[in-house]
Amino acid sequence: MGGKAVTFSEKVDLSAADRLFDWSGVHVVVAGLGTSGYAAADALLELDAHVLVLDDSDDDSHRDKGGLLEVLGAEVRLGPGAAVELPAGTDLVIVSPGWRPTQPLVASALLQGIPVWGEPELAWRLMHPDRVVPWLAITGTNGKTTTTQMTESILKAAGLRACAVGNIGRPILEAMADEIDYEVFAVELSSFQLHWSNSLSLHSAAVLNLQQDHLEWYAHEDDPFASYAADKARIYHQVTNSCVYNVADPATEHMVEDADVVEGARAIGFTTGIPGPSMIGVVDDLIVDRAFIDQRATSAMELARLDDVHPFAPHNVENALAAAALTRSFGVPAPAVGQGLRDLHLGGHRIETVHEAGGITWVDDSKATNPHAANSSMRAFEHIVWIAGGQAKGTNFDDLVTTHAEKLRGAIVLGTDREVVAKSLAQHAPHCPVVVIDDMSRECMATAVREAAKMARPGDTVLMAPGCASLDIWPGYAARGDDFASAARQIDGPDADG
Repeated sequence: MGGKAVTFSEKVDLSAADRLFDWSGVHVVVAGLGTSGYAAADALLELDAHVLVLDDSDDDSHRDKGGLLEVLGAEVRLGPGAAVELPAGTDLVIVSPGWRPTQPLVASALLQGIPVWGEPELAWRLMHPDRVVPWLAITGTNGKTTTTQMTESILKAAGLRACAVGNIGRPILEAMADEIDYEVFAVELSSFQLHWSNSLSLHSAAVLNLQQDHLEWYAHEDDPFASYAADKARIYHQVTNSCVYNVADPATEHMVEDADVVEGARAIGFTTGIPGPSMIGVVDDLIVDRAFIDQRATSAMELARLDDVHPFAPHNVENALAAAALTRSFGVPAPAVGQGLRDLHLGGHRIETVHEAGGITWVDDSKATNPHAANSSMRAFEHIVWIAGGQAKGTNFDDLVTTHAEKLRGAIVLGTDREVVAKSLAQHAPHCPVVVIDDMSRECMATAVREAAKMARPGDTVLMAPGCASLDIWPGYAARGDDFASAARQIDGPDADG
């Protein structure tokens, strides 16, 4: 694409850059024209920065967004090779979440000492000094989106002007441009976004859990998992109020212990057991607070009932506990917690029952894109026919299969890394019959469902919790879940096809 030519100058010092900084002399490369890249470019153009947008894709969506940015004054270069080399004179690079440090353009910037930020870092800086909205932020291997939605719903139930932003799908910068005067943001942050953030100082933050995921992004590191964990831990840096951790996952508590927080910030645990002081937990069928009440040494306050949590599953209770801790840290009154949980209607593909026939329940958990997420849903059922596979992202399934081997009635594996799952099943659940589907078209899901119907007995759950990403075959996990649900609804009962 054409557009206004960008002339680069000498680098400027951006260490203290904020909204009132003179951006007119700053030359910014926005690498990637997804939703966050577009929001970043738009915000920088409003501040009179010189903006060059680069993306190797030139499909209709990218051309449409690129055309709008050109009208606003950006230069946009799309197509193969457009985002490979870093233009001379660049002062700042804004990267989309998936961009790795090893990609040539990013590696070149880092080598030259040019700042590389993600959209959350840019958003944080552009709130300051005069338009600051507190952030309640969530990260973790699994449960981030659900917990962020719960947090937003509780805040709204308390009458606060709140918005869920970040990795959940809406750029923070986009929400900042709304005409609404928000009082608080519920922010989902991925490890990728945290990697490119260095100046955040959040009101409160939670790490829900830590398990292997996205290790391919860190493959260049000596210890990919340690690097992944270190990026997750960045969320606690300079927290001002509460660092929320998972009592059942000691790694998250260690992150809090090691964090450099603002003096006075507290460590708040959440647990599905009876809480100690400075924890949110469960007593009988109630979610209770022993963290944000004056009498926490001797008593607890009811916040919600367990049956306020939908869908009900052990890991979703943990999500609710984390959301309760974050919102209580912001001063939300106790009744708003239960109300917010009841008000919430989650999107599909999260432990969603899509069909019941012949005593068999068909459950879509396509959102389970790594083994830890699959573990969460498998915990909720007694006898399982498991549909799994896809893009394993460098993870393995040994622990998952070992944990649930006795539950498995059978398994069907598909997708690029189907043999990774099949190998774990053969080693750790040798009794479990396994069908490997080699078809790499979307028709493989209908085949998997028919095979599952042959294995399932009344009382069983056919669980599509792949433990893998979906982009080897589908455009996303939602499409994968839709194909599963559609095929499952064609099944009338056990062994319907023979």
